[in-house]
Amino acid sequence: MSKATMKQGPSKPTGEVTARDEKTFLKITRQSLTVEEKRLLAQPLEVFPKETEVVAVHWHPEYLPLNLIRQRVEHTFPKMEQSLIIPTQHNHLMVYDFYAGVEVDCWSPEFGTKVQLLLHFHPGKIKEASVLKQMLDHTFRYRSSQLFGFLHRLAVKSADFELQKAASNTGASKEVVEFCRAIAQKLETLIDRHSDNLPPDVIKNKLIRNFIEEQRTGENDSFIDLAQAFAKEVKKQVKSSFDLSYFYKTQEIIEETRSLGGGIVIPHPEQFWPVLLAEYDVDGIEVWNPQSFTYTEFLIQVVQKQNKRRKRGQKPLLIFMGDDTHLGEKLNPPRELNREKASREVGVQPLWNDMRIQKALIQAGGLKAQVIPEYKSRLGV
Repeated sequence: MSKATMKQGPSKPTGEVTARDEKTFLKITRQSLTVEEKRLLAQPLEVFPKETEVVAVHWHPEYLPLNLIRQRVEHTFPKMEQSLIIPTQHNHLMVYDFYAGVEVDCWSPEFGTKVQLLLHFHPGKIKEASVLKQMLDHTFRYRSSQLFGFLHRLAVKSADFELQKAASNTGASKEVVEFCRAIAQKLETLIDRHSDNLPPDVIKNKLIRNFIEEQRTGENDSFIDLAQAFAKEVKKQVKSSFDLSYFYKTQEIIEETRSLGGGIVIPHPEQFWPVLLAEYDVDGIEVWNPQSFTYTEFLIQVVQKQNKRRKRGQKPLLIFMGDDTHLGEKLNPPRELNREKASREVGVQPLWNDMRIQKALIQAGGLKAQVIPEYKSRLGV
């Protein structure tokens, strides 16, 4: 790093919280919406007037009001006739009209990795789902605890060996490491100070990224870019050492879901291929989403072949696509905007209309017009 670049960072980083830090923390943890933000949320950037069938079984409302999301969806698909729209917040059950849903983290000891499942229900079936709700609460709290491990790794001197490895991998200087240590110490203090009023879903790793981003002055971009790269590398370390056995086993989640009459879909299987070989009791497989799109046609063929092998009386596996929309991304400031994630829309999955994919879907019996009524029937709606 040049001397000029080094001067752009803090000369004497300290973990002491300032009034500016307080203001920054309240800003990045705010969940109330302005009038303009409500207007932006209710109006999509693109409209699909020819779409009459909408499948959306993998999307995240985050902290945004469902009534505004409903307006956005209705404006996106003004001619919608058939629909299957189910929110799947991470480890938190939410109800939208006739459906309830959640995306849950779980652990598959058969192949030693974390997987995720989409769980879908008729709302009436989860009113007394105390065991499932306790399982989800435990999973939510454990996943959130990763932030504290991340902060601790950055903040304490005893982690210097791991931090130096991250610094070496990213080219971060001693000044960058000390800057991130100070940021972590500030955040530890601020989280503790505001713990009684913090919404639970702000306790996630991106709190560190957002706080660092707020330190930009317009003259220190190179320094902040290095700090972000260094923090991201440390996050990888923390995630790789995160003990997955504290999650519930995949089979335990499946059994509890089935006991409540719920439906189960495997999302983005490209990220953990062995799940396709586990023969779990699920209703369907997501063959496309914005993060898993390389093997869509192949996955459709996998579903088709598995259905041919199913025993008489077994329900066929269904084909799904998921937009994996995180609606909170749409309201991020321009310099914090992840354009790819912000461009996603609930129910917008272009591969349904791709001619090559449509041919495969027809052969596999997986068109939207077939999937929607079948899955509705399974959920008792």
